[in-house]
Amino acid sequence: MGLSWVSMAVPTADAAAISDWCAEHLGSPLSETLFVTSHLSQVVGVRLADGRDVVVKVRAWRPELGSCADIHESLWAAGFPCPRLLTGLNPLAGGFASAEELMDAGEILAPSADDAPAQYAALLADLVRLAPPADTIEPFPPPPWVHWNHPSDDLWPPPDDVDTDLNADAEPAWIDPVARSVRARLAGLTLPLVVGHADWEARNLRWRDGRPAAVHDWDSAAVLPEAALAGHAAAVWTAGTEEGEPDIDRSAAFLDAYQRAAGRAFSTEEVEVSWAAGLWTRAFNLKKWHRDGYAGLSPAEAAERLRRAGC
Repeated sequence: MGLSWVSMAVPTADAAAISDWCAEHLGSPLSETLFVTSHLSQVVGVRLADGRDVVVKVRAWRPELGSCADIHESLWAAGFPCPRLLTGLNPLAGGFASAEELMDAGEILAPSADDAPAQYAALLADLVRLAPPADTIEPFPPPPWVHWNHPSDDLWPPPDDVDTDLNADAEPAWIDPVARSVRARLAGLTLPLVVGHADWEARNLRWRDGRPAAVHDWDSAAVLPEAALAGHAAAVWTAGTEEGEPDIDRSAAFLDAYQRAAGRAFSTEEVEVSWAAGLWTRAFNLKKWHRDGYAGLSPAEAAERLRRAGC
C-alpha cells in the first residue's frame, strides 16, 4: 500500500479578501496590514478597524486542523502561553482560515545560555501536563516529520513542504537504511499517548525576561508517547538560531532536563524511543532537503543516535 503525495500549495488571500473575512467573522474589517509571512500557511498580522491586532492564518484544508485547534484552545484555557483563538476554521481564498490574538512577540531565548536546555524542556513538560487527555482528542495523523508509523509500505510519508515523492529519490544512499531501522524500532509501541507539540524549535517559541511568552505553530500539535515528543524536541530544540540543530550532547542535555521537569526518569524503552523519534525527524529533514544543500545529519551522528535508540 502506498500514500499519494500532493503539492502543499499555500492558499493566498489579498488584503481585500482578508478584510471581508475579518468583517464577517470578527465583526470588523481590516484597517492595516502589519506583516505577512508564508510557509505551510499564509500568516497575516492585521489591525482591525476597531483597534484589535490579530493574526489570520490561511492554509489548505487538512483533516487534522480541527483537532489541532481543539488542543490549542484547551491549552490557552489552561493558562499555557499561547495566542487565544478568536475564530474557528472558515473558508478563505480556496483554503481555510482562522484568527488568533496577536501577542507581544517577545524574543528567541538563546540556546547557548547555561540554563536553556532546562527552560526549553520545562516548557514542553508544562505543555504535556496541561494538555487535554489524549483520549479526548479526535484521532489525527501527526506531521510527517514525526509520522514514522504512517500506514504505507513505502519508507517515507508524503512531505509537508516540497513537491516530490521522497521514495523516488535514492539519495543520500545511507539515510534510507537509517530510517528503516528507526521505523522498525518505533513500530508497535504500546507506551501511553499524550498530547504535545511536534515542532519544538526555538523559532516557534518566544520569551520575555527569561520567561515563556508565547508558543506558536499549533497546526503541529500531535498525540504521541511522551518519550517520542521529548525525543523529537531534543533533536531540534535549537533550530532557528545561530546554533543550528543540536548535537548529541545538546540533545542529551535536553532529555535529561525534560525528565527532571516531568518529575520522573524514563524507562530504558522510553530513552531508546526518545532517541529513535528524534532521529526520524532529523533523517526526514535530510531526505527532504539534501538537494538544497542541507547537511543537518552526518553518518557518524546518525550511527550514534541509532546506538542510543537501541537499533
